[in-house]
Amino acid sequence: MKHTLTTRQLLRWRIAMYLYFALPGLAFSSWIARTPTIRDTLEASTAQMGWIIFGLSSGSMVGLLCASQLIAKFGGRAMLLLGLIVCSTGLFVVGIGGSLIPYSLLVFFGLMIFGFGNGLTDVTMNVEATAIEHTVQKSVLTGYHAAFSLGTLAGALLGALAIWLDISVFAHVGITATLLFIGTVFLSRYIPSGTGKESKADADQPPMTAKERLEVWKDPRTVMIGIVVLGMAFAEGSANDWLPLIMVDGFNMSAENGSIILGVFLGAMTIGRLTGDGLLNRFGRVIMLRATVLSAVIGLSVMIFGHSGTTAVIGAVFWGLGAALGFPLALSAAGDDPRGLAVRVAAVSSAGYMAFLVGPPFLGFIGDEIGLVNALFFVLAAVIMAGLFSHAVKPIGVRQNISNDRPM
Repeated sequence: MKHTLTTRQLLRWRIAMYLYFALPGLAFSSWIARTPTIRDTLEASTAQMGWIIFGLSSGSMVGLLCASQLIAKFGGRAMLLLGLIVCSTGLFVVGIGGSLIPYSLLVFFGLMIFGFGNGLTDVTMNVEATAIEHTVQKSVLTGYHAAFSLGTLAGALLGALAIWLDISVFAHVGITATLLFIGTVFLSRYIPSGTGKESKADADQPPMTAKERLEVWKDPRTVMIGIVVLGMAFAEGSANDWLPLIMVDGFNMSAENGSIILGVFLGAMTIGRLTGDGLLNRFGRVIMLRATVLSAVIGLSVMIFGHSGTTAVIGAVFWGLGAALGFPLALSAAGDDPRGLAVRVAAVSSAGYMAFLVGPPFLGFIGDEIGLVNALFFVLAAVIMAGLFSHAVKPIGVRQNISNDRPM
């Protein structure tokens, strides 16, 4: 659905979406920062933590697969409300099972609820942000993902503070869930209704048929973009889920310092995303994707082969910069064609979440056998694979008119 907005309404929409991206980041890293504490409380092994995290993965995949249909029927604003309210509910359940009534299955189901809301929200946020890109005719999606990173950075630092102050997991994530709920309801008034909603009355962009929706998942360009996001989202998700434990188990750091290294990673990723739109508008997607792949390869290699606090910081910086642009850049590429925007973004998001959420539990199973540091070789291989398909993100259609991509 196309929007006819005043300059003020567009500005409010853009600002509200920055906050909508930040809130899930805050919620997500609040859970991640407390994983060492929750693991100890549950007395869970690395492999058992992998299974618990799989609750997040499975819930997210269901949310992602349902997202495009729900957005097409009800529009983006309604799905932002639904998704983030479900997220706050799941976070409360995690807090109960991880602290108040310690029970692994309760944490698993809490993460499944949180994951469903997160998967639905992720697609909806990116559909809204891609619609804004089409409206302003320039790259802005990376900046929105920077807001997500700022949210995760704030959550990681607040998590480290909560550990230092010996605040319970339930109190910590309960406050976060409350803020998520209040912020979601308040911001919804600034989101135009109907983004991504398909209508038979729209002659320019009629609804896609069921066959057309299925064809999107087999489109060669979409498949290649999916491979790109598989590798880059695996690099991002592995750090988000495992970096504190990698520091604790592989580098013999304290839980507080592990959270600080996660903060270094998230800080570097945030810087990369804050500067990303300007660099993308100047150099184009293909060049910037290849540059970020190289940075991630350097960071992961330093993390694997170095075993000191200094190398951990250096590795986290390069890893964070390398993980910064891959996911938003690929989603922007998926949104080049405005028709069927939600289903295309959902297809690429699903590929990303297969790595972003399913990959880290796999890393936990492997890490239980060979150690979490050595398991990073699998992340390194996935990033290199993403680089091999970097040409797929070159703009098509009307987006070529606002891109500086050059053949390499």
